[in-house]
Amino acid sequence: MNFLTFLSISFLLVLLACQKPDHSKTIATTETGSRIEVIDFYSTHRCKTCLKIEDNTRKLLQSAFAKEMESGILSFQTVNVDEAENYEIAKRFEAAGTALFVNVIKNGQEQHIDLTNFAFMKAFDEQAFNDTLKTRISEQLERL
Repeated sequence: MNFLTFLSISFLLVLLACQKPDHSKTIATTETGSRIEVIDFYSTHRCKTCLKIEDNTRKLLQSAFAKEMESGILSFQTVNVDEAENYEIAKRFEAAGTALFVNVIKNGQEQHIDLTNFAFMKAFDEQAFNDTLKTRISEQLERL
């Protein structure tokens, strides 16, 4: 029983130590206009969770935000951080592997909202993933 308790506590500590809080970073840009980019960064070798994050995101955007996607106010892109041509964008977002960002472009500013931790924690709970991502994107669309 003591070993099982120790193992459980150790697992929780490792999980908590590996998490960083979702954060937002704002930087200046030369882009004009207002729009939102949802960017899914990934590495060449992808795990099941990484694939699920992309699948959930793509499905949600197509179903809940079809009008915004069609108009161009909202876009989705996947970026392989291992490819040389993607070095600059990966560097700008500080993405070294799988990462999910909502990039809000408004008034010459980019706001990078890092949803990576959320995406990994909820990737296999599609309803929770969709509800949270939909809310986060909707909040940003209202602020444009």
